[in-house]
Amino acid sequence: MNRRKFIYNSSIASLSVVGLNSCNILDENVKISILHTNDVHSQIEPFPSNHNIYPDRGGFAKRANIFNGLMKLNPNTLIFDAGDIFQGTPYFNFFQGELELNLMKKMGYNAATIGNHEFDAGLDILKRNIINNDFQFISSNYDFTNTALEGLVSRYKVYKKQNIKIGVFGLGIELNGLVNSSLYKETKYYDPIEITNEMTYKLKTEEKCDLIICISHLGHTYSDDKISDLKLGSLTSDIDLIIGGHTHTLLKKPEIIKNSKNKEVIINQVGSNGVYVGKIDFNFSNFYKNSSDSLVEV
Repeated sequence: MNRRKFIYNSSIASLSVVGLNSCNILDENVKISILHTNDVHSQIEPFPSNHNIYPDRGGFAKRANIFNGLMKLNPNTLIFDAGDIFQGTPYFNFFQGELELNLMKKMGYNAATIGNHEFDAGLDILKRNIINNDFQFISSNYDFTNTALEGLVSRYKVYKKQNIKIGVFGLGIELNGLVNSSLYKETKYYDPIEITNEMTYKLKTEEKCDLIICISHLGHTYSDDKISDLKLGSLTSDIDLIIGGHTHTLLKKPEIIKNSKNKEVIINQVGSNGVYVGKIDFNFSNFYKNSSDSLVEV
């Protein structure tokens, strides 16, 4: 995958690449837009006008306007969040996540992965909020068997836009030592590398996806051996895009690294509190429709 261009201004980051579609024949070039946020932390309203870093920035209403405008420009748009939707303002203390998920559903979010703060009100309340708002969480390395969330969280999802199949899976951080065990109860955590290998095989080989996205709440990078987005991208294969969260890292442009097969993977994360929205554009063409896994610079 080769990067063609990167555009960055105040709140929108955009990357355009060309992809080869091996599964379906296209009548024309197709652009898939991926919008994403992370670590919104219940920032329903904009920061106050006297905020020392982000005066009047952020807020769900402003973000909804951005989403609406971009979705009108390109109906082939998907919106994801990389976790820690909850906790940080009195809105969470009062509504315990109900308001956040309700608004995100109305704003057009397709799905989110589960961050550590999604457990803060306990599994029973999270279950209620998911059901009441018909909100989709995707988590591949948390096993919710014998918990309130059993059967409510998808391990992966496949979205189809104009004959392009987009496979999405999600990864969460180790909860032991980070979250009180009384909040996550019997939830089991599995190794992100092993799960990624399983998910990418399923999405690429079985589901025949043209684009594979990981929504990650692992964190961008660490000074120790802890698994991060950068390590995940370099130690696995077949992920095209990692949407990151947890470390509140603001990347002014997406990072491009080589995976275990020496192919490129895009990694992005956009700070916190909904001040920035990430936007990645993938342009698909049938010019090399017989190829299975190549991407070429436009």
